[in-house]
Amino acid sequence: MQVSIACTEQNLRSRSSEDRLCGPRSGPGGGNGGPVCGGHGNPPWGGGSGPKAQAAVVLRPPAPVGAFRESTGRGTGMKYRNLGKSGLRVSCLGLGTWVTFGSQISDETAEDVLTVAYEHGINLFDTAEVYAAGKAERTLGKILKSKGWRRSSYVITTKIFWGGQAETERGLSRKHIIEGLQGSLERLQLGYVDIIFANRSDPNSPMEGVGSVTWSPLACGLITSKYEGRVPDTCRTTIKGYQWLKDKVQSEDGKKQQAKVMDLLPIAHQLGCTVAQLAIAWCLRSEGVSSVLLGVSSAEQLIEHLGALQVLSQLTPQTVMEIDGLLGSKLHSKK
Repeated sequence: MQVSIACTEQNLRSRSSEDRLCGPRSGPGGGNGGPVCGGHGNPPWGGGSGPKAQAAVVLRPPAPVGAFRESTGRGTGMKYRNLGKSGLRVSCLGLGTWVTFGSQISDETAEDVLTVAYEHGINLFDTAEVYAAGKAERTLGKILKSKGWRRSSYVITTKIFWGGQAETERGLSRKHIIEGLQGSLERLQLGYVDIIFANRSDPNSPMEGVGSVTWSPLACGLITSKYEGRVPDTCRTTIKGYQWLKDKVQSEDGKKQQAKVMDLLPIAHQLGCTVAQLAIAWCLRSEGVSSVLLGVSSAEQLIEHLGALQVLSQLTPQTVMEIDGLLGSKLHSKK
């Protein structure tokens, strides 16, 4: 079982250089050990007589604080960013499975959505042990196994907190993180996941965060204008267990939020986009956001949301100020 752990600079400084650079290893043959690092003596890929290869570590000045380090994929136009300080490159738009996989949509539709996402450069797929009581992980794992994509070409993130009813089956204790992850790996049919997120904070297990991946950029559909004056029969508010969302939509605060969405329509029309695309692009403009998770119920909806990448380049400081003025918000960004 492989676990990716993101450490803060403070945690890294508390360990020796040797510990930081070289983990346990089982030898040149690989195995289940940690990363293999070059160092003193023979290189790990060979031995015996003959020329010795040396590995050099070149230290470069750190990039300015807040540097984006954004790149664009050839052929897809997808943009990639660092996930916090981990060095892991993730697509700025990721695909989430909350509500949809194993619940709202069929497995066939889920496969269509995942395929379109992958073909358009999305490499971050997010799930959680609690989504659809584990069915979301099972659906995602089954699709990934059937597609046969290289495991190194995509990033899987899952979340741990709510695993069961017993006191030891929830929270962020060492016991539940280990056992919860084992359960996730079995459902996903994977040997490892790339990132484990805390689904929420646990006062009994304080921890520090290193990156930002945002979820529900459309506020469960509120920022689409589809709830204007009514609740569609096919939306997620009608799903069992989501009465809270319906109540929110029909509340006074919900109606005020929908009114603000309508105020954004002229800006969206001016930019030639939908309000949903504008909202996603607005989330992406923050330098502190590594990826924005999209929750969609069809491949067509995903294609529409991917159009936010083109809108992002049109968000001038003047446009952002106009949006902030309408929403009464202020996002601090150097971009």
